[in-house]
Amino acid sequence: MFKRFLSKPWVTFVVKTLAYFLIILALIYLYGYSGVTGGHFIYNEF
Repeated sequence: MFKRFLSKPWVTFVVKTLAYFLIILALIYLYGYSGVTGGHFIYNEF
């Protein structure tokens, strides 16, 4: 039953869209740590 539900085109579109959106959010979140003035860099005090 689950495979039949996933075989519908609109379901695969929604699942893929959510997956890509979560990946983009994770990349934006990780990009926030790469700033020069960010305090999260381990060698910031050297």
